[in-house]
Amino acid sequence: MEDLVRTENLCKKFEGFALRGVTLRVPRGAVVGLIGENGAGKSTLIKSILGLVRPDAGSVSVFGKPAAALSREDRGAVGVVLGQPCLPENLDLKGMNAVMKRVFARWDEAAFFGWAERFSLPADKKLKTFSRGMGQKAALAAALSHGARLLLLDEPTGGLDPVARDEVLGLLYDFMQGEDRAVLISSHILSDLEKLCDYIAFLHEGELLFFEEKDALTERYCLVRCAEGEIAALGRAAVAVRRGEFGCDVLAERALLPAGTAAGRAGIEDIMLLLSRGEKTEAKQ
Repeated sequence: MEDLVRTENLCKKFEGFALRGVTLRVPRGAVVGLIGENGAGKSTLIKSILGLVRPDAGSVSVFGKPAAALSREDRGAVGVVLGQPCLPENLDLKGMNAVMKRVFARWDEAAFFGWAERFSLPADKKLKTFSRGMGQKAALAAALSHGARLLLLDEPTGGLDPVARDEVLGLLYDFMQGEDRAVLISSHILSDLEKLCDYIAFLHEGELLFFEEKDALTERYCLVRCAEGEIAALGRAAVAVRRGEFGCDVLAERALLPAGTAAGRAGIEDIMLLLSRGEKTEAKQ
């Protein structure tokens, strides 16, 4: 399967933070969810793919080409929504449309205003008066209006209410009906990613802890609730534990559990929290 994005051993160092050896791919026809706590390096990774941050080591390719060698047409095939405001705030939607027509060779004016109407965006107000949620919708409208094959989305549903978030997820689902397309999306709302994503990539303190198919990930891990004294009986299956007043939550590998052990489903949020904040068990240290 062709990869629309691939990073190999990507490294970038800032004062107090480093992205270390990140190897990641975004296959054609797939949605990849990028998860991790604040400061884990998600935005740095996305900006490195976009060429907004220059890596210290490693490589980035988009559409099979080095990111630095992309043509104007190639760049026009990438739709972007960043977590922070990045639109011309002193313009209204008509002004924004006029600017985008000069930026993107395949800009679709009718599509843009169609999305704006669907998102109930005011046509006569400047973008600086928009709420954060409205600004995100305007950015999404732009990203979907120039023939993109690849969407790079950094917290695109931030500031949106549950109804609007569900609408955005539906739009992304519709976008992915084109088989030659792909999405890389970071979000703190992990329930959204569980609905949408084919793969999950987990960044923790600048390192990629795993990159796996979502279904394989949720099949691999399970959640065992037990007393402190019962953890040892789980043996090599126990990965990490979170202790509470009324017992322990243990992230475990389902295939290694002793026969007859009662286990529940581990969601993406359970897996992330226990791997990043839970205490590693003796078997996994």
